[in-house]
Amino acid sequence: MDSLITAAARALALGDPLGALKRVALREDAPALALRGIAMAQLGDFAHAKGLVRRAGQAFGHREPVARARCVIAEAEIALASRELAWPAQALDAARAVLEAHGDRINAAHARYLEIRRWLLIGHLDEAERALAGMQPSSLPPALRAMHYLGAAGIAMRRTRAGVARAAIERAAVAAREARVPALQAEVAILADALDAPAARLLSRGDERFLTLAQVEALLASECLLVDACRFAVRDAGRSIALASRPVLFALARALAEAWPADAPRNDLITAAFKTRYADETHRARLRVEIGRLRTALRGLAEVRATARGFELQPRSPHGVSVLALPVEDEHAVVLAVLSDGEAWSSSALALALGSSQRMAQRALETLAAAGKVQPLGHGRARRWLASPVPGFTTTLLLPAPLPGD
Repeated sequence: MDSLITAAARALALGDPLGALKRVALREDAPALALRGIAMAQLGDFAHAKGLVRRAGQAFGHREPVARARCVIAEAEIALASRELAWPAQALDAARAVLEAHGDRINAAHARYLEIRRWLLIGHLDEAERALAGMQPSSLPPALRAMHYLGAAGIAMRRTRAGVARAAIERAAVAAREARVPALQAEVAILADALDAPAARLLSRGDERFLTLAQVEALLASECLLVDACRFAVRDAGRSIALASRPVLFALARALAEAWPADAPRNDLITAAFKTRYADETHRARLRVEIGRLRTALRGLAEVRATARGFELQPRSPHGVSVLALPVEDEHAVVLAVLSDGEAWSSSALALALGSSQRMAQRALETLAAAGKVQPLGHGRARRWLASPVPGFTTTLLLPAPLPGD
């Protein structure tokens, strides 16, 4: 490897893409194409970067399998950064196997961390956690150690383990400082800010206040009866009843919890559960049926009693009733939550992350665009969607799965 290639690679490792381009911008050999592609990716020109890295991989050919595998990993990282989450994971696995077979454990580990980050983005926490548990960060360079602890923090935050997340972020900050990569240090700082930002709202006795992730964790461990509108469950310290597949029952439970300690009028319950403003005898009959089902579902946690004007919730716990809700609730709250990371998403990647069809994601995006909450960039297959994060809110932390009906 000649001196210009070596100098360009060192510049990229330190987060200096312009310094790298000064050395290889006019060269067309395979190593220079690869370094130019990485530099363009660091500058945010993902389309150009992807083309350059792909050309580099083709130029290396089958006679240089390690270099070709590194190009595949670089292309996968560019796809991840540009939120092209449907890129073939099999190609990344094959490249990682080639690198492991040739003793390049550093780049093989980098490929594994890219895989973990993709799983985090699409909500596959179990797979990400298993893969991360098999990694040994102590023997890795500082940049990869930082990636390891960032992944651990991301999993812990989505599992509502604030203390574990904070410890991982502190380790990531130390590793990022050792790596001396500004972009990595900025990513750690963003995650640290997210940990201290409001992650949910608490509704209790007519009052409302925002909670950080640590406060949410403490609330989930408390003995109060909690109607969790982030994960669609009703729980106390010893038991949790999932109602994600029964949206009518959950809507009734939430309406009763928000009215507690008073009762909820029948018309209000009909509006909350059946999404109609006009109640007739048919709705009242259906309400009685659904209330009966709710009584059965909540048995052991609370009773639902009839009153003169409606129904009231009577918890078994003496510590009261609370509702845990998202910081921002919208018809398409899940879409806004995913877009709140500030990155430009394609509709196909968004559908993959939400577990829905691409057409449903497109309809939600078009509705949000009409309301001025998101904006499109580009046209056709290159179109991406961007939304500014809601200031001070970490709306994705409590969204491990799509909401019912999305």
